[in-house]
Amino acid sequence: MSEMIRELLARRRPGYALEQPFYTDPAIFAADMATIFYRDWLFAIPACELEKTGSYVTQQIGAYNVILVRGADGEIRAFHNACRHRGSVICKHERGTSPKLVCPYHQWTYELDGRLLWARDMGADFDAAAHGLKPVHCRTLAGLVYICLAAEAPDFDSFADKVRPYLEVHDLANAKVAHQSSIIENGNWKLVWENNRECYHCGGNHPSLCRTFPEDPVIGGVAGDGNFPAPVEAHFARLEGMGAPSRFHLEEGGQFRVARMPLLDGAQSFTMDGKIAVTKRLGRIPALDAGTLLLFNYPTTWNHFLSDHSITFRVTPISPMETRVTTTWLVHKDAVEGVDYDLKRLTEVWTHTNDEDREVVENNQRGINSPAYEPGPYSAIQEDGVIQFVDWYCATMQNRLTPVQMAAE
Repeated sequence: MSEMIRELLARRRPGYALEQPFYTDPAIFAADMATIFYRDWLFAIPACELEKTGSYVTQQIGAYNVILVRGADGEIRAFHNACRHRGSVICKHERGTSPKLVCPYHQWTYELDGRLLWARDMGADFDAAAHGLKPVHCRTLAGLVYICLAAEAPDFDSFADKVRPYLEVHDLANAKVAHQSSIIENGNWKLVWENNRECYHCGGNHPSLCRTFPEDPVIGGVAGDGNFPAPVEAHFARLEGMGAPSRFHLEEGGQFRVARMPLLDGAQSFTMDGKIAVTKRLGRIPALDAGTLLLFNYPTTWNHFLSDHSITFRVTPISPMETRVTTTWLVHKDAVEGVDYDLKRLTEVWTHTNDEDREVVENNQRGINSPAYEPGPYSAIQEDGVIQFVDWYCATMQNRLTPVQMAAE
């Protein structure tokens, strides 16, 4: 199978969409999971989603089920959601709060830091210390929690050190979840990303978003030469003068990008009238028209951090043609719904946009499923972000599917 994928990658036509198997084939989907999702750092949750000691969420990532839980020391940790006795899931629900982690099968009881505290009738020679929950790599970055399923996690610090100054001014440590939605898009995870990486489709599909977000590919793309029009450069300089790091940065390997980009003239936030959505603002940026801090980090997240609230997005593949997209709206922890913000007004633009994107992706997948499909060319002007994502994906797969790995299969 690895050899087949390598052959497909080798004959790929640069600047063109991928061949059909990349979007449909179960074996390639399995390779995507094993080669990317089980090896890279994945965005999991905003830290404020775990409000207090014992708060937990569970997430299914391919074959793995993971618990994220806040300990008595305030630390967020992640564990495989499998009892060390006979493997039952410990946390059956997607979220909750519990003083201890107790297996529902035989009541083996674990501390919030993963230590096994109690196991009935296991005999005098039983070593509880050897049967704690299996940990998952977990890091918190300026209020965002990332996990890695690999036995040995790749470097996280270079990403964290670069992005932290951009994020810190948004004060996510003082955020709360105002609303969260999850939708299932009946399309391959790469189509979800390709759609996200361009606004070529926005004018024909996103009337609510286009009230505030520019369709200009310079704003949403990757600006490979690093040069921006004078108004964008002036925007960077103005915001950096206010203490808000803003300048465009694309990681050398293409895995993440961060930049604080302007919205349409006069727009302050993603609302139908373009004005701020939350009067008790989240963050320390004085300018209402600061635009949006755009952060993507492949393979799981893109984000918008604004002057009044923040929005995170998480991409989770489910099957070759099924992807979950989870959107979380964050506001200041002291903001009161109905007083400082109206929930419908806060969420309606991206609720509309997510549903419109779902339809776009599903239509794309349906067309690709046809035997008549053949890859077409991307627009170098409008779809440079798509080209960059596909190049990153192909390079990542090619580099990791080594002959040594193939020999071991």
